[in-house]
Amino acid sequence: MTQQSPDPLRDPARAPSLVGVERAAAKVAAILPPTPLLPLEIDGATIWCKAECLQPVGAFKIRGAWHRLTDLTPEQAAAGVVGVSSGNHAQGVAWSAKRLGIGATIVMPGNAPAMKLAATRALGAEVVLYDRVTEARDAVAAKLIAERGGTLVHAYGDPWIIEGQGTAGIEARAQMRARGIDGPDKVVACCGGGGLTAGLALACAEAEVVAVEPEGWDDVARSLAAGRILPVEDLSHPTECDALQTPETWPINFAVLQARGVRGVAVTREEVRHAMRVAFEKLHLVVEPGGAAALAALLSGKVAPSAATLVTLSGGNVDPRAYAEILAAP
Repeated sequence: MTQQSPDPLRDPARAPSLVGVERAAAKVAAILPPTPLLPLEIDGATIWCKAECLQPVGAFKIRGAWHRLTDLTPEQAAAGVVGVSSGNHAQGVAWSAKRLGIGATIVMPGNAPAMKLAATRALGAEVVLYDRVTEARDAVAAKLIAERGGTLVHAYGDPWIIEGQGTAGIEARAQMRARGIDGPDKVVACCGGGGLTAGLALACAEAEVVAVEPEGWDDVARSLAAGRILPVEDLSHPTECDALQTPETWPINFAVLQARGVRGVAVTREEVRHAMRVAFEKLHLVVEPGGAAALAALLSGKVAPSAATLVTLSGGNVDPRAYAEILAAP
């Protein structure tokens, strides 16, 4: 039985809130165990790594997807959902849809990692491919909805998605307190469109929040510095962080980030690869490039650790051959 939202389900003006994050946290806790919070020492300072790479779909995206799909009305559920994703959100939506008996169609880039495409299809979702450089995925999704009907489950520009992703912060805060730590006082998050970062900013209202993006795709950092939303300048810019390749943030995310004074930093390909190796060697975790960006910012010294720093290891869906090459690199 679907749980009904106290807010109008179709109101595009609905703003995400801490109350919404806490409500989402109760829903997520009822179906998923907390992911581990692991200590890692960097130059004498201990940071706390939230291992979202250990979720059933290998990424935090399952949180927002579950929150959104469990709030569909029976009529909306019967009409199905349409998502847009490079792979991790796709799997989160597909996993939730399968469990709830809802039809799911996911708009994914043709150059998405093969394992993410295969995993999404294996969960029963229909995949519609688009060209990341020449086509706008939101336009492709809108066309599908106009033709078939259904509810859009956006990867980040959606209040339920933002609230759902913020549940990782609720969990981490409780895990820190269980260890006698008053925190987090700083949150360092991998950032694509800003859904996770905005959710964590709501969940951890007293913490400094830093959004970390790959170089060339640091539109959120540039937007925050400029005070207005700026798109990615070159959609063909190469990066291994496919999970963080979003063309621009949405106003709903940007409003939260601005209100909380979030700042952004960019990390290089080599810094990300180094973070992946550290996660493997020190934490024994497989972390994909996009999922290692936040750790890369701390290891590179671009973000300084605080007394109680929370860092997201947001995904672990990486091609085995590419991962082996990265681990073997000097």
